Amino acid sequence: MSAPAATTRKTPVKAAVASFMGSAVEYYDFFLFGSAAALIFPTVFFPSGDEAALVMSFATFGFAYIARPVGAVILGHYGDRIGRQKVLMFTLILMGLSTFIIGCLPGYEQIGWAAPALLVLCRLMQGLSASGEQAGASSLTLEHAPDHRRSFFTSWTLTGTQGGQILAALIFIPVVALPDEIKYTWGWRIPFWLSAVVVLVAYFIRRSLHETPEFEAAKAEGKIARMPLIPLLRDHWRDVLRVICCAFIAAVSTVFGNLALAYGKEVGLAESLTLWLVVVANIVAIGTQPMFGMLADRIGRKPVFIYGALSSAVFMPFYMLSMSSGNTLLTFALAVLTFSCGYAAANAVWPSFYAEMFSTRVRFSGMAIGTQLGFLMAGFAPTIVTALGGVAEGGWVVISVFTAVIAIIASLSALTARETKSVPTAELGLRSEQDMHYRESVSA
Repeated sequence: MSAPAATTRKTPVKAAVASFMGSAVEYYDFFLFGSAAALIFPTVFFPSGDEAALVMSFATFGFAYIARPVGAVILGHYGDRIGRQKVLMFTLILMGLSTFIIGCLPGYEQIGWAAPALLVLCRLMQGLSASGEQAGASSLTLEHAPDHRRSFFTSWTLTGTQGGQILAALIFIPVVALPDEIKYTWGWRIPFWLSAVVVLVAYFIRRSLHETPEFEAAKAEGKIARMPLIPLLRDHWRDVLRVICCAFIAAVSTVFGNLALAYGKEVGLAESLTLWLVVVANIVAIGTQPMFGMLADRIGRKPVFIYGALSSAVFMPFYMLSMSSGNTLLTFALAVLTFSCGYAAANAVWPSFYAEMFSTRVRFSGMAIGTQLGFLMAGFAPTIVTALGGVAEGGWVVISVFTAVIAIIASLSALTARETKSVPTAELGLRSEQDMHYRESVSA
């Protein structure tokens, strides 16, 4: 008996735009918190503005990554059960709401330790939202994309994160230039309140996007898993472990975008300059990441990903050293080299690289759980490195060694993966006997 025809058609451009906008919103909010954790929250939410307050502030940044694995199981389950688009709408609203509330919180002077406690609660909500965003957007875009251009189209999901970081940094730059009596009272709140506007724009773009043909076909054939976690752990546990280790590479982004802000301030760079480093590097990455996506469609996901990981480790010490060199032009050039021409390669490719390890019925769950467990390293990287002296004078050594270790782990893990650039979308992840039966049903 032939399989029912899919009720939807592929719309790769529309899916890529919707994923770009959704990721931009999510990571506007997420990066905003990271910048504030480095520059504002130690003064507003903690009893002193010293290094201990900075460590605690970075710890609140990391708390989101505790919620993310839990959110990945929940949102991954529903993403593989009821569809990618519905879950993505939920994550968008939750992120916007939690970010707006952060802008309304009283500080330590008003309510004491209840202030950082409420901040952590809002951060956990942000983490729950982010746990499903990239996995869902990547799954949705990949399943809408033509087989030979999957890496290019899915790269726009992560390019959206660069757009969000640019927007957050641009809005935060005038905030850090305000007088202290304004900056630490109501000035820092404005960027968090503006998230409501950004969410509305993305909401109207994303709500018109229909479900993917791959998911609709699986649903029509009754191939949706009742409990996606069971076949995921039974048939794809090696891929989940592989994604966890590969996802360590995301710590480069938090080192570059958050930890470097604090280190730059320590060695004498102006706060606004450190934010401009992030803006410029992310602007260039918006151009380089789709190019790396196209390259991965030609030569494969593995070589591009591994290049991105190892080049991050090679360039990072030079970038960190340049911050204390007094040569601003050199610092900007190395920021672009490290992030836009190095890390951006791995960042652009991982949405397709990870997603293609899993079959349609467990793709959302597999990506979400694997990445969010791996992202725990990214979440606590600022806290770990700061505690080891990474933001003190000479801390560039700690930061560089940390980056090198995670890059090597990610690269070695990627080497064990199957190259999937030439595998048709309908056949991705179908390795076990049960999945091979599913393949026969799809192609019947």
